[in-house]
Amino acid sequence: MKNFKMHKLYIAMLATGIGMFSTNTIAVPFIQCPGDNFLSDGVTPGSNGVPEVVDPNVKCLHLSAGDGFATMADGRELYIFSFGDITGSDEANAIDDGIMFANLPAPTIVLEQGQEVYLSLTNVGMVLRPDLSDAHTVHFHGFPNASAIFDGLPDTAISINLGSTMTYYYNLAQPGTFMYHCHVEASEHMQMGMLGNLYVKAAQNKLPDGTNLNGFIHNAGNEYVYNDGDGSTFYDVEYPIQLTGMDPDFHDANETVQPLPFANMKDKYPLINGRGYPDTVIAGPLPAPVKNGGLVTQTQDSNITAVQGQKILLRVSSLSVTRFYSLKSLGLDMQVVGMGAKPLRTAADTANPYTTNTITLGGGEAIDVIIDTTGVAPGKYFLYTSNLNNLSNNTEDFGGMMTEIEITL
Repeated sequence: MKNFKMHKLYIAMLATGIGMFSTNTIAVPFIQCPGDNFLSDGVTPGSNGVPEVVDPNVKCLHLSAGDGFATMADGRELYIFSFGDITGSDEANAIDDGIMFANLPAPTIVLEQGQEVYLSLTNVGMVLRPDLSDAHTVHFHGFPNASAIFDGLPDTAISINLGSTMTYYYNLAQPGTFMYHCHVEASEHMQMGMLGNLYVKAAQNKLPDGTNLNGFIHNAGNEYVYNDGDGSTFYDVEYPIQLTGMDPDFHDANETVQPLPFANMKDKYPLINGRGYPDTVIAGPLPAPVKNGGLVTQTQDSNITAVQGQKILLRVSSLSVTRFYSLKSLGLDMQVVGMGAKPLRTAADTANPYTTNTITLGGGEAIDVIIDTTGVAPGKYFLYTSNLNNLSNNTEDFGGMMTEIEITL
């Protein structure tokens, strides 16, 4: 279990009573997942050779909500709040597995149109802030929930208290690029890192091989951004790109139990998928922060690669709480095919895809762009913010909100 491998400091805190929780004092989470009849972990295929009855259109996920650390590109470790993926953890171990497992960004969630999703959230508490008993929620931003109770807005729904678990239900009726975040004390919790990529794949992907889409022949394995009916949103490779930023003074104040400087909030670390350049192009997880006791917390890179001739889908979203950002592709055209999880084309053709090399997003906005690399010379191309003051890692220049697109033969 993660908590036995970690943090002598944190174990000492718990042993001395500074911590507000332990597995002996908190109720065991209750995970809801249809067909999961044995270990209640949401994904177990069976027990003692007896298979569980699992509906292929049902997907179960389990997130923790707590604290941890993330490393900025200049080496500085920031205290964060966020979610961790503990899908597969048995109910009895879920809180242990979620302690100090805050990920930046939060785990990327990939779903499929037509699925029924059961997402359980367990609030494991804050190890470094035992004085906090903050509730948390999952807000599936932009998604049309059938019931307000699953929206994650604490004013009209339910928030999950320390030691508790709630299971959200979503019926995925539409594809597109969304995002998710905690909606409790949103300015603080989102600044602290409780946000992540989330997108829904189109049902058109599963059409029978050879289906004629108005002249475009669908082949098994083809993927599309939307159910376009003509293959116009076909792509070969996809990458989620989430624009955010962090104010180190705000994070330090939270860690040291000081008044939070909301009015002076300034994101000195502009980030793509929780990283600043050059960390953005490091494929795979970053090394575990020293302060996090060896737990890896930054797994989502933005190292974009494609073979010449392929179409690249960038699922771009912004959850910045302080700024608008413009994202520019140097030497590559971007075709905008969707905004706000809606295709940029209607039956009446009142809106159509367009080509650009710069898109601008505010917090809560999402844009789908396709880069066609047909005829593009092999090499590295930059994707970066044209707000040039955001090309730094705090006081370190030549970093920030930038990554690379590598085209190979």
